[in-house]
Amino acid sequence: MIVSLFILLNAFFVSFLDKPEKATPALSPRAIEQRQKWDIPTDKMDYPVCSLYLDSLRAMGAMVYHTSRWMNGATVEMSDSLAAEIAKLKFVIDVEMTRNNTPSNLGYLSRRKRQIETIEPTYVNRTDRQLAVYNLHPLIQSGYEGQGILMAICDGGFNNADQLDCFRQSELELGHFDFTDDEDDFYGSTGNHGTMCLSAISGIDYLYNGAAPQAQYYLMRSEEYATESPKEMDNLVAALEKADSLGVNVFSVSLGYTQFDNNNWNLSHDDLDGKTTRASRAATIAARKGMLVCAAAGNDGDNNWRKISVPADADSILTVGAVRTDSTIGTFSSYGPSADGRVKPEVCAVGVRTVLILPDGNITNSNGTSFATPLLAGMAATLWSALPDENAMQIRERIIRSADRYNYTNDPERDHYGYGIPDAWKAYMGEGEGTKNTFTEPEGQPHKVIHGEQILIFRHGHVYNLAGQRVM
Repeated sequence: MIVSLFILLNAFFVSFLDKPEKATPALSPRAIEQRQKWDIPTDKMDYPVCSLYLDSLRAMGAMVYHTSRWMNGATVEMSDSLAAEIAKLKFVIDVEMTRNNTPSNLGYLSRRKRQIETIEPTYVNRTDRQLAVYNLHPLIQSGYEGQGILMAICDGGFNNADQLDCFRQSELELGHFDFTDDEDDFYGSTGNHGTMCLSAISGIDYLYNGAAPQAQYYLMRSEEYATESPKEMDNLVAALEKADSLGVNVFSVSLGYTQFDNNNWNLSHDDLDGKTTRASRAATIAARKGMLVCAAAGNDGDNNWRKISVPADADSILTVGAVRTDSTIGTFSSYGPSADGRVKPEVCAVGVRTVLILPDGNITNSNGTSFATPLLAGMAATLWSALPDENAMQIRERIIRSADRYNYTNDPERDHYGYGIPDAWKAYMGEGEGTKNTFTEPEGQPHKVIHGEQILIFRHGHVYNLAGQRVM
């Protein structure tokens, strides 16, 4: 008789005591240059994890997936018995299971990973409506399209994104990184969510314009498809740290975490304080180190959870809710505030019937704060390209102050809309900040017009409604 011995290996996050090695910051020349430009000092968080500690784990039989210099630890795969031995090491302060690879979990498709609803597209002016809602046309038509801004789009699947001409990979994509242990090809057929998010930023097609089509970008995969586990949040930490090391300016993440395959790991509303999870702490750290992080609020506004997710609860980022092109909130858009009372989401963008490009190159409409987020991130990149000497917090402040509900006092819908829908033109002009920029709006170019409660588009001397019909 042949007996098969199967040892189950689970994923763990191992936290280290210190960083005893002398090291240089794990930052690219671009990242160092930007830190100097905006007077952001390097500190011990920028130093890599101790290589001797990692070597010790490997020598004991653990497989290291990735490390976190900000959290001073590593995500590893090992057996429960080995985890117990590693927990006894003098340089280890904690060993936390982050994914339980039980046979019942493997191959499980999470409930949250089905939240793409495709709708039959309409072909009237395609992206004009969603860009007009936050008045981006004047900046784009004046030549600002994200030039000089480096973005990272972090998601779960970028099917065919390396083949579509609308993304201009040879000019704009600088590379891609996979922080998962999924075996499928990065650009394979596992998921198209990332491809659709990328199109909202970078897509260029007939009558289709992304919000920052000249920004350069990295693609990053942190979402795993077999299970829903806290390990994915640590994958996101690794992605944020990599983006920081590369000198990324704007980080767009359309992922969120609240419930997991193992109910023991489920989060509560009290956990949404920006400090409880490593992913939310990392998003805040990224913001403090000069990156503008844009995160989806979540799509749970009309179910039992209702609230935002992780890392949308992070401090100093832009959490994005979803509105229609008539500026009313999408019923599914998750709402705040954070557990410690901060306004969440901060702003909204079009996430209902968002016009997007599919992996086969066709145009579609889809719903989700997932799609509002890259639109907002693209707007931020285009605004930043017009104001290259400002830092991330200044750009964030301009966006928030330009929002249509910013000056509402005691707004009863603050938890749904945050400060509302930003206006890219007002953000550029610095309205509400006591400063003006010496730049004039190009005559005849498409821009947003408010008439009563209607949003109209002024284009080449005529006014159109959001259905593309000329009204005057």
